[in-house]
Amino acid sequence: MTIILVILSILFAVALSFYQYLYKNKNRTQTTYILSLLRFISIFGILFLLINPIFTSNSFEVQKTPLAIVIDNSASILDLKANEKALEIFNKIKENSELKNKFDLQTYQFDAEFQLADTINFKGKQSNINKVAENLKSINKNRSYPTVILTDGNQTSGADFVYSFENTNKVYPIVVGDTTTFLDLKIGQLNANKYAFQKNKFPVEVFLQYTGSKPINANFSISQGSNIVSKQTVSFSPSKKSVVVNVLLPATSIGLKVFKASISTSATEKNTYNNTKNFAVEIIDEKSNIAIVSSISHPDIGAIKRSIETNVQRKVTLLKPSETSDLNNYNVVILYQPNADFKNVYQSLLTLGTNTFTITGTNTDFNFLNQNQTYFSLKMSGQKEDYVAKFESNFNLFALENIGFEQLPPLQNTYGTITASQNTTVLLTSAIRNIETKQPLLAFAENQGKRHAFLFGENSWKWRLQSHVENKSFEKYDIFIDKIIQFLSTNNSRKSLVVNHENFYNSGDAIEISAQFFNKNFEFDEKARLTISVINKKKKQSKNFDLLKSNNDFKANLDGLPSGQYTFVVKVLNSNTTYNGYFEVLEFDIEKQFVNPNLQKLKQLATLTNGQVFMPNQSDALIKILLENTEYTAIEKAVSKKTPLIDWYWLLIVVALSLATEWFLRKYNGMV
Repeated sequence: MTIILVILSILFAVALSFYQYLYKNKNRTQTTYILSLLRFISIFGILFLLINPIFTSNSFEVQKTPLAIVIDNSASILDLKANEKALEIFNKIKENSELKNKFDLQTYQFDAEFQLADTINFKGKQSNINKVAENLKSINKNRSYPTVILTDGNQTSGADFVYSFENTNKVYPIVVGDTTTFLDLKIGQLNANKYAFQKNKFPVEVFLQYTGSKPINANFSISQGSNIVSKQTVSFSPSKKSVVVNVLLPATSIGLKVFKASISTSATEKNTYNNTKNFAVEIIDEKSNIAIVSSISHPDIGAIKRSIETNVQRKVTLLKPSETSDLNNYNVVILYQPNADFKNVYQSLLTLGTNTFTITGTNTDFNFLNQNQTYFSLKMSGQKEDYVAKFESNFNLFALENIGFEQLPPLQNTYGTITASQNTTVLLTSAIRNIETKQPLLAFAENQGKRHAFLFGENSWKWRLQSHVENKSFEKYDIFIDKIIQFLSTNNSRKSLVVNHENFYNSGDAIEISAQFFNKNFEFDEKARLTISVINKKKKQSKNFDLLKSNNDFKANLDGLPSGQYTFVVKVLNSNTTYNGYFEVLEFDIEKQFVNPNLQKLKQLATLTNGQVFMPNQSDALIKILLENTEYTAIEKAVSKKTPLIDWYWLLIVVALSLATEWFLRKYNGMV
């Protein structure tokens, strides 16, 4: 049909140009013939554009099965003296011509991150095999493919890799490193609170591990500087390969205290680096006491108590309204769904001037609440309603990131109007079925040095549960609650520069310092420029960094600092405002903790994915299995490609030039 239309277009263009310039024209000149040709080109070009003939070409392409070849780039490979062998096997597999013919070879490397294999140097500070599984799923989505992974199987971060790979795609681990069992003592894990209270004793839990074939005795000790504060003998045998040691250490003086846990034996070990582990505890001299007063039972109460007590500086006591005769012992009182039973409680709080956190819900007596607080006017009905949280990014009382409040389950409260009667600061506003109410859900008020918080909704226990589902940890929600309690626990005047940091970090951990700067109106100043100067106390070396603007604060990433003691100064440029701080980086290299590959884990991975484990000297057998496996055959696909005969813009240019030339010739010859 297209060919017929093209032929008809040619005939029509010839006929029309002949009729307009040559028909009944007895004075035909060369100009006449040129004008006729130009008219033909113009008419045919326009018709050709309208027809736009498209030609279809069919071709075939061969689609090979992907073969992912992944090498472990972490420092543990170097420590196990397996780096040269691992690189040799990696190059041997990726350069095999028969594998290249059968598979689409994909070469990658991993340590803490997953990337193309172009910078293999075995200097990675962490190893996360789980990242390999996650990225390969994304790259080769909905495809069946094998994976060859050269690793020692010693993972130091991320989820358990054994269950991360898809069962339908076979994994063939090549175990690098000496699998011979050596005598080795190791401090596997050490648990200690970050804080302890002066004149008390704080617990330390240490997991000791043993690899060997003979019974031995070892000496375990904990020292502070040159003083040994705890010492005992532990026994191991082939049937008793781990021991848990629990020690109570005295907190004698205030400040940051660094301890060293050590285990040793008279026998010779191949790796003694994993025989010691440093840890630090900050000794403080007081503890915040928090009271939760409620006349009803509710899951919120238990969730709030657990969140607050994750900070060991805080102790929570549950009270009935009738048990509040002595509230003077508490720094903050949480009033859960107050009603008429709270009359004496409010009278005591008014006398004492204690900071409060009021939580309302469907069992709250709002008339009573209106009579006993002046910060909000609450006009509520008897109808229940669900309120979704909306985070206010301009909140500036303290540094807090959005933990995903909008995705958390709604809180329940009675329906009504909440109006601020005094100056308040709102952290969360509410929405009903995605319609914003502009009313506060979580707000704070300050008056004459006293601080109060209000949460207008019950079932916040669901927030803690949902936060754990999304983050695999309660940490984000617990920090959110801790920030509220920390704000309520102090009556200090607000500072223009607020800096958040830890007092100690393990070497290799993320070291991040955040800061907020407020103007004279105590509004967060987004245009402020902050710098930080970090000084190594021993070497007297200093480094300067800029703090970069984040959502509602400024951050400096100090990753990579060597172990040691550091002081730092945060400065606000064009201002005299500064903050002086201190932190310590404890020596710890997690990649040096291993003396053998984790053969057991790699065997589990191979079994779950129907693959097979290979030793370094079995690389030829692996190549043979991959080549002979009939599951991974190339697929031939037909590709149909449609292309226009002439690109339309070129033809349009030709038509435009033809019409322009025709017009100028006619003008020149007086035919216009």
